[in-house]
Amino acid sequence: MNGSPEDVVRDLATGARLASRSLGLATRADKDRVLQAMADRLRDRCDEVLRANEEDLAVASHAGTPDHILDRLRLTDARVAGMAQGLRDLAGLPDPVGEVVRGRTLANGLELRQVRVPFGVVGMVYEARPNVTADAAGICLKSGNAVLLRGSSSASRSNRAVVAVLRDAAASGGLPPDVVQLVPADTRDTVVALMRARGLVDVLVPRGGAGLIRSVVEGSTVPVIETGVGNCHVYVDAAADLDQALAIVLNAKTQRTSVCNAAESLLVHEDVAPDFVPRVAKALQEEGVTVHGDAAFAAEEGVVPATDADWGTEYLSLDISARVVADLDEAIEHVHRHGSGHSEAIVTRDLGAARRFTTEVDAAAVLVNASTRFTDGGEFGFGAEIGISTQKLHARGPMGLPEMTTTKYVVTGDGHVR
Repeated sequence: MNGSPEDVVRDLATGARLASRSLGLATRADKDRVLQAMADRLRDRCDEVLRANEEDLAVASHAGTPDHILDRLRLTDARVAGMAQGLRDLAGLPDPVGEVVRGRTLANGLELRQVRVPFGVVGMVYEARPNVTADAAGICLKSGNAVLLRGSSSASRSNRAVVAVLRDAAASGGLPPDVVQLVPADTRDTVVALMRARGLVDVLVPRGGAGLIRSVVEGSTVPVIETGVGNCHVYVDAAADLDQALAIVLNAKTQRTSVCNAAESLLVHEDVAPDFVPRVAKALQEEGVTVHGDAAFAAEEGVVPATDADWGTEYLSLDISARVVADLDEAIEHVHRHGSGHSEAIVTRDLGAARRFTTEVDAAAVLVNASTRFTDGGEFGFGAEIGISTQKLHARGPMGLPEMTTTKYVVTGDGHVR
C-alpha cells in the first residue's frame, strides 16, 4: 500500500466517483453484457481464483481459525460456479434505475415523477466469504453504483483474484474498471478511512459478525445500512405437524451452519414436548449438533445444560440452544428478548397462532412452516443480495437491486413559477 490509508481510500473513492458517472449513463444492455462477461471470466479463470483461495485457507488454518470461519472462507469449483450464476441471474433481472416509483400531474399542471437512481459510490466492509466480492460487485454494477470492497485480511488473496477478474471483464465491456475496486486489507486503518470518507462514499454496508457491524455503525461518518447478526429461532407450536417440524429444524440448523439465516435456537410448546423433545434431540445429535438445553432438554442423553448466554448466542456452528415454553405467549416473549430481528419461524397448523406470530414478532422475515434458510435474496427471487438488513430505515430484509438505489423527484413544467 503506497501512501497513508486516508490517501489510498481518497484516491480509490475519487476513481469510483468518476467511474460511477460513466456507469450512470450505461444502458441496461451495457450493464448486462458486462455481468455476463464477469460470469464467463470467473468460470474461465476459476483455477486462478481457487489457487489464491487455497493460499488464504492454508494461512488461516495454520493460525487456528475456527471451522465455521474456514467454511465461510473456502471457495470450491461449485461455489465459484454459484458466484458466476449469481451474476447471470442479475443480468436477467429488470434494471431498477429509472423505474418510476410514483408519478402524477399536480393541480397546477406540473408533472411530478419519483424515479430510482443509484447511490453513486457504495462501500462494503465484510469478513471472510470471498463470494461476497462477486455478489456485491454485481449487484452494485446492475444498480448503477461503483463499489469499494474492503474484505478481511484472511481473504485478501482470494479477493484480489476475484476483483482482478471482474475489473478485466468491466473493461472488456466498455465500462471503467474502477466501477469495482478493492480497498487494501493489510491494515485496519483502511476501514477507518473508508468509514470517514463522507462526501466521497455515499453509503457503507457492513456485513459480518456483531463486532464488525457495531464498529462500523458506531464509528462511521458515512451513512450506514446495517446488516445484522442472525440469532434465528424455530418455534414448534402445540398444533405443529411434528414430522414437518423435525425436517424444518434439521434443515434450518444443519443445511449450512456458518450463515446468518441458520437457526440458532429451538422453542417447543410443552404440549408436544414429551413426543418431540426426545425425537429432535436425538436427530440433531445424529447430525453432529450439540444441543444446549433447558431442564426438559437436558434430561435427554448428550444434551448440554444451557447457560443464560446461550439464549442470545449466534453460534454459526453445529450448536443450538433449546427450551420448552408454556405457550405461544412465552415463545413470542423469548424471541423478543433474545432475537436479533433477522428471521424467526413458527411451525403450526393453527392459523390463529400463525397470524399472532407473524403479527407480533418483530423481525425482517417471519416464516410459517418453512425453514429460516429461505431468508435469502436468491431464494426470494431477487438474484444475488448484498446483505440482509435488520434495521428499519431505507431497507429491511434481503437487499436486492431496488434496495441499492435511492430516488429523486423530476418535476416538469411549462414556464411554471410559484
